[in-house]
Amino acid sequence: MTDLATLWEVGLPLAGTAGGLGYAKVRAPRVFWSLAGLPVATTRFALTYRSTMDVCGLTVQPSRLRAFMVRNVARRPDVQPVPPKVRRFRGTSTGLRVTLRLPAGLEPADVMAASERLRHAWGVHSVTVVETKPGFVELRMTGYDVLRKVRMPRQQLSGPMTVPVALREDGTTFVRDYLKVPHALTLGANQSGKSMYQRNLIAGLARLPVALVGIDCKRGVEHRGYAPRLSALAITPEEADGLLDGLVGEMEERFDLLSEHGVADLWALPDHLRPVPVVVLVDEVAELFLVATKKDEERRDRMVTQLIRLGQMARAAGIFLEVCGQRFGSDLGKGATALRAQLTGRTVHRVNDKQTAEMGVGDIAPDAVVTVLTIPPDRPGVAVAGDTSGGWSRIRTPHLTAAEAAAICAAHAHLTPDLPAVAAYRPAAPVSVGEPEPVPLVKPAPATA
Repeated sequence: MTDLATLWEVGLPLAGTAGGLGYAKVRAPRVFWSLAGLPVATTRFALTYRSTMDVCGLTVQPSRLRAFMVRNVARRPDVQPVPPKVRRFRGTSTGLRVTLRLPAGLEPADVMAASERLRHAWGVHSVTVVETKPGFVELRMTGYDVLRKVRMPRQQLSGPMTVPVALREDGTTFVRDYLKVPHALTLGANQSGKSMYQRNLIAGLARLPVALVGIDCKRGVEHRGYAPRLSALAITPEEADGLLDGLVGEMEERFDLLSEHGVADLWALPDHLRPVPVVVLVDEVAELFLVATKKDEERRDRMVTQLIRLGQMARAAGIFLEVCGQRFGSDLGKGATALRAQLTGRTVHRVNDKQTAEMGVGDIAPDAVVTVLTIPPDRPGVAVAGDTSGGWSRIRTPHLTAAEAAAICAAHAHLTPDLPAVAAYRPAAPVSVGEPEPVPLVKPAPATA
């Protein structure tokens, strides 16, 4: 009887703990990682680090001085190969961060090539290698799939033109920093999460002191809800033609201001003279290229030329481009490739053809094309983000409805500046569709004297 009571007292808590951990692993992976995954991964890393580095080919022969000291001072006949030194080790709520000092003979590319083997050896979900400075790399290990249910970190980068948009697969925040990457191209098929990316971007920009200009040739079905925060909106190709002309005129006026004060950048002006930055949001770029008649070709060529001019020169004037589309290829027409060359940032969601993936990231990171083509249709919001420096990573945007994004824009409508050059395209606030007013069942009788 005593043995049964002891088994009951010990087994019940153990069963409850195991069941709780199993539930947390599925429903709350962050909690499971903090309670069980992190201690196990830390122990495994500490016990197998040297042997793992050896079998993965990440060790080098020691220097002559080190070999001499081992044989003559330590009195050990065998001299072991030298792995990278661990300079920093810390756990996070999503994984591990390990900073390594590379010995002579190793380069970051060697560690990057072995990242998949390191992932299996230490039993983590992913291993991302980032070069922090010459001779040092950081292993960013995630203990679970952080993109399955996106939860943005609390501490995020901030700046005058910085917008947190999505979560990277290594657990860090993907931000749009317009001072570093002024223009960007976002591609994605229907139901790929491209609209979700736009909503998060617009919601973040709405909180900043910037002017937002929308070009949505689908009659404004995407951008109309953001009208309270838009300084200008074009909903047809004809309106887009005039709006782009106005933006080019605004750019030229700003260049005159920069020339007058002898500076080459908008941010070099004093605060009281600095014009407000402008972000131009193009929802479906293919609509600007497609023509139906011979007469439309002149307008198409003019619009594409103005877009290319903005991409080439507008950064210094504080005008930035966000070009989006379902498909992008050289067959769109004259100027498509030239426009793409001006768009530094690239974000490609699931696409329907290989050419769009190659146009999006093929010229900056050819190995990322395969990743784009393998994005499953049941993971909307997953994308490959990169820039012309050659780096890229998988990201996913958090869920944000169109109504929530519109509410954020309406709440920050007081930040909407006036742009005289495009004042004719200032949109009217959308009419809210709500519950109809109740109709009284009894008709009131007029009062008589």
